Amino acid sequence: MSLNAIQVKLVSEEEEEDGPSAQPDPNTSFPSLLHYRSGSGSTTPRSRQSSPGNSPRLGPTRFANSDTCDPQYTPLFWGFDKELKMQRRAKRKVGRAWYSRKRVKFVVGVIGLLVLFFLMNWVLLLRLQDHGLHSESEFSGNSSVASVSVTVREKWRKLGKEKKAQKGNYGRMLDLAAHALAEGLNKPEPKDLWLEPFVPASSWKPCADQRSWEPNEGKNGYILVTANGGMNQQRVAVCNAVAVARLLNSTLVVPKFLYSSIWRDVSQFGDIYHEEHFINYLTPDIRIVKELPKELQSLDLEAIGSVVTDADIPKEAKPSFYLKNIVPILLKNGVVHFLGFGHRLAFDPIPFQLQRLRCRCNFYALQFVPKIQEVGALLLQRLRQNEGHPGPLDRYLVGSYAKRIKKNKSHSKKASRYLALHLRFEIDMVAHSLCEFGGGEEERKELEAYREIHFPALTVLKKTTMLPTPAELREEGLCPLTPEEAVLMLAALGFNRKTHIFVAGSQLYGGRSRMNALTSLYPKLVTKENLLTPTELEPFMNFSSQLAALDFIGCTAADAFSMTDSGSQLSSLVSGYRIYYGGGRMPTIRPNKRRLASIFMKNSTIEWRVFEQRIRKAVRQTKHVQPRPKARSVYRYPRCDECMCNMTITT
Repeated sequence: MSLNAIQVKLVSEEEEEDGPSAQPDPNTSFPSLLHYRSGSGSTTPRSRQSSPGNSPRLGPTRFANSDTCDPQYTPLFWGFDKELKMQRRAKRKVGRAWYSRKRVKFVVGVIGLLVLFFLMNWVLLLRLQDHGLHSESEFSGNSSVASVSVTVREKWRKLGKEKKAQKGNYGRMLDLAAHALAEGLNKPEPKDLWLEPFVPASSWKPCADQRSWEPNEGKNGYILVTANGGMNQQRVAVCNAVAVARLLNSTLVVPKFLYSSIWRDVSQFGDIYHEEHFINYLTPDIRIVKELPKELQSLDLEAIGSVVTDADIPKEAKPSFYLKNIVPILLKNGVVHFLGFGHRLAFDPIPFQLQRLRCRCNFYALQFVPKIQEVGALLLQRLRQNEGHPGPLDRYLVGSYAKRIKKNKSHSKKASRYLALHLRFEIDMVAHSLCEFGGGEEERKELEAYREIHFPALTVLKKTTMLPTPAELREEGLCPLTPEEAVLMLAALGFNRKTHIFVAGSQLYGGRSRMNALTSLYPKLVTKENLLTPTELEPFMNFSSQLAALDFIGCTAADAFSMTDSGSQLSSLVSGYRIYYGGGRMPTIRPNKRRLASIFMKNSTIEWRVFEQRIRKAVRQTKHVQPRPKARSVYRYPRCDECMCNMTITT
């Protein structure tokens, strides 16, 4: 049989197997058709075993079993088989060489990329090291590269921690706020943002300076008062002591301030308030002296039972308590020492004129000493970036130094308005709240250690009583707003990115990383430490109460004021002062923390537009003008007949 006959026979048999539609590959050579896997009993084409597609056949699968071949053609197939083996070897050698070349190129490429990567990192590291050598004074010219490298890595590690702490649980919301502020640069702010309801608010006028009684002779003895807490708590204690002295017909010795392990301030009354003005202004009301008579100074007051601590007096005690329990001591010993005096006089029920005396003390008798007024005036002029436009409250806060703000012709532009934000987020507030703020186990241990030192009674109570959990406290609105929550609130209310913001209480728990959340959204944010030079601040350093007085001035004179904790004494006194002297033009933002807590709890899913709407609604509901609620502080809510006169009712 000829070679052509064999080929025809093979093709015809293939057609019979695959059917009439199968056609031979015209590019397939005869030797390839004869290729088969030796020793295999399978008749399945190789291409079909390796792939589901209909790829061209590379060999004659029908000849896989050599027993089917005619013996007379065996030598011929051996010849072909030998030729095929030689071709396969040649192809394998070519394939291996090609594959080897490709593999080498791939390996060389990967090595090249790795070298480039490490080279770029090395260059960046050298640049960082060079920056560290030029910026850090502690590195000398011959410092080793290794030491610089370690320092750089340490700085980046700390920076990473700060960034993480900065966003805390509100990373998503802060990013949404940043986007909203960037989009709203040219949008007008809400109309009521810098206003309060003018008509109802302006109808209340100050009138606590009006008197309708005779001076008190103070015949029943002397009252010594040592007030506790910081400057704002002490201010409240002083005014309460003035009212008690009038109630008991006694002489008040100029109050003293108790040293606190928290505030660590040795300032006394005369270091903060103008002593002579205090005595002279209240002379028509009570008798005030600077010290006890000599015959009483030598007495052991504790031994004779004249020391009365805050534990001996119920919180917000009624006038009847003092008349029943304190007058007998005064008449017997001639002197009573109220040690740790604070919130120990009720707001209701109390005689009308006695309540008015408290307001008179707070809004008129307590004026800051000249050195605080002078620097306070300087602070205000820098906050407004213009010395020629004093605010409506300046003369009540800084006295005669307000005239310096008025007269300066070097500035003709309109004064910049600013928002004051009181962040009550110092460690004492954070620890006392028993709340958690996203710092994990490290935060819990730190705050617990602080409580054991400064609030031992709270530590004992926590161990012996089932107290609400941090989550329950937050849900009830009993946790102070964090800096992140405060700045999100401001952004949602509509304060644009260009807003000038003065932050009081800048010693935040968490340090600079907490402030980063504020400055990243509001770059024009400042504190008294930014605006005043070290030389100007030097007389007040280590005197936290005097520094608090500067914060009080900056917040009270602001065009708008936002508190973050309604329980804060500074916020309470500032908002009351703004109501009393503001004439309906000094808005205060008083967030309802319970409502805000329910909104912030959805920070991982809530959309920004919905967040804005809910925040604005929650804050708007607190802006209404109302008279003082019963039993509430006249220092915070002076809109009452005892302190202010409602001209609508009068007319």
